[in-house]
Amino acid sequence: MSLIPYALTRPFLFGMDAETAHKLTMDMLARGQRTPLQWAWCNETVDDPVELAGLTFPNRVGMAAGLDKNARCIDALGAMGFGFVEVGTVTPKAQPGNPKPRMFRLPEARALINRLGFNNEGLDAFLHNVQQAQFRTQSRKHPLLLGLNIGKNATTPIENSTSDYLTCLEGVYAHADYVTVNISSPNTQNLRALQSDAALDALLGAIAERRETLATQYGRRVPVFVKIAPDLDEAQVSVIAATLQRHGMDGVIATNTTISRTAVQGLRHAGETGGLSGAPVLEASNQVIRQLRAALGSRFPIIGVGGIMSAEDAVSKVRAGADVVQIYTGLIYEGPALVVKAAKAVKAIG
Repeated sequence: MSLIPYALTRPFLFGMDAETAHKLTMDMLARGQRTPLQWAWCNETVDDPVELAGLTFPNRVGMAAGLDKNARCIDALGAMGFGFVEVGTVTPKAQPGNPKPRMFRLPEARALINRLGFNNEGLDAFLHNVQQAQFRTQSRKHPLLLGLNIGKNATTPIENSTSDYLTCLEGVYAHADYVTVNISSPNTQNLRALQSDAALDALLGAIAERRETLATQYGRRVPVFVKIAPDLDEAQVSVIAATLQRHGMDGVIATNTTISRTAVQGLRHAGETGGLSGAPVLEASNQVIRQLRAALGSRFPIIGVGGIMSAEDAVSKVRAGADVVQIYTGLIYEGPALVVKAAKAVKAIG
């Protein structure tokens, strides 16, 4: 277990603005990984293997994309006990993201709002960092899995977005255990329009075609997942489910952040533009998961994410229909101990 209780660290971090604390934490993890400093946050890895999309997940709790956008801290995050780690979102070219301030805590609601806007150092730097990670050299019965999350540059017109996704897919393919196509961030203008019927059909058709070419080239078929928003009605979810199946996608990640503010009205920062994550998203995300499971049947892989702040929340995702789950905001509020607690609770329900 970690040597430094997160309860001692959190007041220090929460005394800073959210993005400064995030940068400090990621810098510390990047410097400390693969050194004795890693004992400050390392945890046991719960053994709860599950087969999904042709992969063996060591356990059913993963790190969601967005925390480590530049893939600097893969080994550090893996040491927290995650069964899988997803990094990104990466875009073909480096971009600064939206103007600061752009990340806000709502502690009364155990929530965050961010409008970072796919700030990242670009595909070349991302791939360099991925190749520095050593998790694949570790001797483990079930190795940590790595998901690479791809998106479009803000300056790329939405009608040309497929080109950006294909560029990223080609770049990350050889290094990923699975690839996630992010079409659901609310912080890149018009991005969520890609969830509409015709746009999604065209994008996934192009991705499926390029994936087959890459599978032949590399001699392995890397699973492709699609990450969707919680702000969808049942009819929209049904269309997305049918499109995923039509184009042979391997799974869906439900969900990204929400643009709804119903659960946080009146709180400081509630009016800030961006995606809301944390406790208020739990039920909206679970509802989309239920609808997806009903539309997709029992065997289509679903990764559940959104609002997991406790072990019980992780269990609720699985009971809603998710095969495995991911954490982000819960890690910020509860610390690395949440990873093990969630993994043990999910394992206990079978």
